[in-house]
Amino acid sequence: MTENEISKIVVDAAVKLHQELGPGLLESVYETALAYLLLKRGLSCVRQHPIPIHYDGLEFDEGFRADIVVNNLVILELKSVENISPVHRKQIQTYIRLADKKLGLLLNFGAPLMRDGIVRAVNNLPE
Repeated sequence: MTENEISKIVVDAAVKLHQELGPGLLESVYETALAYLLLKRGLSCVRQHPIPIHYDGLEFDEGFRADIVVNNLVILELKSVENISPVHRKQIQTYIRLADKKLGLLLNFGAPLMRDGIVRAVNNLPE
């Protein structure tokens, strides 16, 4: 399964979850429920996955934690905020670059409509 195929399943599940639960809950609630929905749809999910950072010949065991890594290909960063800020966009872009992944999705469950809360970040992903 490609990153783009995975992202379609993730977006569909996120929209369904947002429609059923609504905006404004804690990120951890959406994380748990979304991982469950993705597992039901046949995807593998690792929650709070530590990603090491390599810098200047050193490896830091835990540079950051990805909210969800799907099929070891796509990083999901979940938010539950009124508005996505530029730092959130930079965060997902940095995460996928440092983790050497090609696709990341920033999903803001605080948005009134889920489609307005989705940001796609790519890192050398072919069309």
